[in-house]
Amino acid sequence: MSAPRVEVVLDFVCVHSYLGFTRFLRAVEAHRRTGGEVEVRFAPFQLRPDASSAGEPLFELHARERGESVAREIATSSIGEQDGLRLNFRRAIFTNTFEAHRLLAAASEQDSGEVMAERLFRAYFTDGLNIADPSTLTALADEVGVAAPVGGADSLRAELDRVRALGIDMLPVFRFPSGTITGSGEVERFHRALRELI
Repeated sequence: MSAPRVEVVLDFVCVHSYLGFTRFLRAVEAHRRTGGEVEVRFAPFQLRPDASSAGEPLFELHARERGESVAREIATSSIGEQDGLRLNFRRAIFTNTFEAHRLLAAASEQDSGEVMAERLFRAYFTDGLNIADPSTLTALADEVGVAAPVGGADSLRAELDRVRALGIDMLPVFRFPSGTITGSGEVERFHRALRELI
């Protein structure tokens, strides 16, 4: 009998996806330590599918679209600290996430999806790496110990279309067999949902 599945919809340039995934993963790890089973399946979503792969500083993007005062406020916020995350919004390079999702899909096929997802988030929000850059993605794949993807672009596009057709307009989304949790959530909420898995 296969383990119950939870589908996780996220994007790597979404801070709420990072927070939610971090809390979810901690609940999953605790669930497994007590003998619980769960299969985590990742579903891709691009907040800005037309973003350039060349990337640009996130601070500059915020300043242009929201004003410099808002950009400074975001850059100096303490978001993530309570979860043990060190987010550096001044270093972050906003970019297209298609190739990052393709790498995650390949890593998932090699049973390393959870580790790869965390590393991609950290690369973007902490390390200031352009997660659309091929050499960066190759280095991250090597670090995690997975083979870089060969092909898979068409299947990723089909999966992006499938997820968009679900009508999702807010990230992240955690689709449990018994219902859906939307947003970054709280660890205890994930604990409860995992305990309800059959």
